Amino acid sequence: MTRYRTLKVDDLEIFYREAGPPDAPALLLLHGFPSSSRMYEPLLRRLADRWRLIAPDYPGFGHSSTPAPTEFAYTFDHLAEVMNGFVDALGIERHTLLVQDYGGPVGFRMAMAHPEQLEALIVQNAVAHESGLGPLWETRRAFWADRAAHEPDLRENFFSLAATRGRHLGNDPATDRYDPDLWTDEFAFLNRPGQADIQTDLFYDYRTNVAAYPAWQQWLRRHQPRTLVLWGRYDASFQVQEAASYQADLPDAEVHLLDGGHFVLDTCADEAAQRIRAFLSKMT
Repeated sequence: MTRYRTLKVDDLEIFYREAGPPDAPALLLLHGFPSSSRMYEPLLRRLADRWRLIAPDYPGFGHSSTPAPTEFAYTFDHLAEVMNGFVDALGIERHTLLVQDYGGPVGFRMAMAHPEQLEALIVQNAVAHESGLGPLWETRRAFWADRAAHEPDLRENFFSLAATRGRHLGNDPATDRYDPDLWTDEFAFLNRPGQADIQTDLFYDYRTNVAAYPAWQQWLRRHQPRTLVLWGRYDASFQVQEAASYQADLPDAEVHLLDGGHFVLDTCADEAAQRIRAFLSKMT
């Protein structure tokens, strides 16, 4: 049974979903853009027999507090700081991190700040190398170089219904496998009052992630965390060769290409859960 809870962190109400025994090994699920903890419902239903799954919404996402950008700095450093506070408030001493999309930059910051807390790492279409950023990112790099001149193009590239739909479908030829509610619900979220400004600020800060890639790679090579990579081969946001880049840094990592897109759980929830179960079972 999944529980839907709220925890206060730094005067913010952080909403989270939790399933599984409270004394079981913890799996912290960090979501991507423009999703929320809701994206992990398929795993909460499939893995809660043996693990404690905890999926929070970042500030500005889902059901968590959404302060205005004038009141809260929407940066990845700040999101990681809040998520570290969330973990501390729950009293979790060790956990496996599952990161997708924005969960990558949040999770890498958390792991590097507190490596003693990291039991293992599961990467699902989250980038830590330039190899993961393809042609779609040209408009986004222009925005980072000159925000004022390129913000209108960025908003169309990033927030439109077509972009939100394409983020899920990618280049998967079997589009009939995807529930349209996946992107229509997210598009409704992006059209809530103030969301465009919040998400534009946060994406402008994404340039700090790209600048940090070499440091993240060095950390991975030095610490060699136990790692599982599940990569949706039809992702149009991130390039499939990124999976091989992780393997180069982490020779012992398990890497699997799945017949899914940016959000693998859209179409491959059973296979993803089986891969995660097998990976985590080796640790017990």
